[in-house]
Amino acid sequence: MAANDQEAIDRTALQLLKLSEPWKVVAMYGEMGSGKTTLVKALCKHLGVSMVVSSPTFTIINQYSDQQGTPVYHMDLYRLENPHDALQLGLDEYFSRECWCFIEWPEKIPGFLPQNCVSLSIELDPDHLDRKLTLVLP
Repeated sequence: MAANDQEAIDRTALQLLKLSEPWKVVAMYGEMGSGKTTLVKALCKHLGVSMVVSSPTFTIINQYSDQQGTPVYHMDLYRLENPHDALQLGLDEYFSRECWCFIEWPEKIPGFLPQNCVSLSIELDPDHLDRKLTLVLP
């Protein structure tokens, strides 16, 4: 996926939604600046979220609503100091709902992700012009 090609990002988002539909929890792995938040913005757009989608780096969890009013959760776990902080946030409750959950920095909570979680890895090429996406379905 080209870094600044919005059409490619939109196609990727639509394909990811289609493939992930049965599970709805998507753990997104990738280094800082790899495009995780950009992809979440495109995913939310295609779900009919009309709110401004931004990184929840400081709030940790942003909640949006899709076109039917169903919650869509965007999590950025970068600032978690301890995996057990996830319990205090009630992440297990979010994961048990029938709602989309997009999780940035899931490696911060090893062992707390649901078994039916979709895994998406985003790798930057050395020039930061292209991205390689690897999707692993449960």
